[in-house]
Amino acid sequence: MALPRLSHAQAGAPPKPDRIVVNASGGSMTSNLRRFYFSEYERQHGIRVVDTSPVDFGKLRAMVASGNPEWTVTEIGGQDAMRATELNLLEPIDTAVVDLTGFPAIARQSHIYVGATSSTALGYRTDVFPDGTHPKGWAEFWDVRRFPGARSLRNHPVDNLEFALLADGVAMDKIYPIDMDRAFRKLDQIRPHIAVWWSTGAQPAQMLVDREVVLASGWNGRFFELTRRGAPVNTDFTGGSLKSSAWGIPRGTRNAYWGQQLFRTMTNPRLQAAYAAELSYAGLNPETINFVPEDIRPLLPAAPDNLAKQFWMDLAWWTENGARAQERWNRWMLQR
Repeated sequence: MALPRLSHAQAGAPPKPDRIVVNASGGSMTSNLRRFYFSEYERQHGIRVVDTSPVDFGKLRAMVASGNPEWTVTEIGGQDAMRATELNLLEPIDTAVVDLTGFPAIARQSHIYVGATSSTALGYRTDVFPDGTHPKGWAEFWDVRRFPGARSLRNHPVDNLEFALLADGVAMDKIYPIDMDRAFRKLDQIRPHIAVWWSTGAQPAQMLVDREVVLASGWNGRFFELTRRGAPVNTDFTGGSLKSSAWGIPRGTRNAYWGQQLFRTMTNPRLQAAYAAELSYAGLNPETINFVPEDIRPLLPAAPDNLAKQFWMDLAWWTENGARAQERWNRWMLQR
């Protein structure tokens, strides 16, 4: 799994610092980043990775404005990735260092390094729907006669509006811009059959385990954990809503070159495969799947067969329309 060392002279690199500072989400996520990426970077370059948390867009802006950012690399949450690029808060990705050849278009952004991929997908109980008889996609999730049983969806417009349109026959490449009138009319149909509107990532997984529901939308990593532990829970990715983690190098940081080298390490397919096998969140190097154990591949949102069934959430649409969608959702949830 080790990467070849680059000699200082060969790389034409600036002087090495004794450390770089990486700002990330913290907790188990950062522990796994260290286990699979940071440790390899330290071994390869002899530079210590010091991690900080939490992710803080306001602090990123303040650091860049000061002209002396303390972070070398930072994770950037959700829609803030677009804002960070638009506000000129980030160094451009140096593709001479970070080779993104063959990566999908979503991963070839000018100022954002796209890390691991996750999905909001359909979880189901395999004892209730054995041998492939489960709903495949949201039109079948909406079909309560053919697929009876208690269901759960998230108490949030994100994903639900898209799923409703897919259930209503909209093609994946025609979801955006979202027709909210049409989406809410379709949600009206499924509403009486939703036993619980979940609000935390742990809820749908636990409800499936407890058989409180037999079908649920949820974050694929939560379902992955259950499947790996042998619980009667699996994931169908048809119509799943793909998201990706976003990383950037704050503009003006002292060791930007060595931040680019961290991204280079994070593109390595063997490291991405090890990370994915542990967490299910695979990077987008097209070679990564070749190093993932075969029994894990169907459980990864970034596996080629699963990618083809899903859509990328449109951050630009949600940035522009999210407040309006949330207000309408809140009113809809209060209706009797």
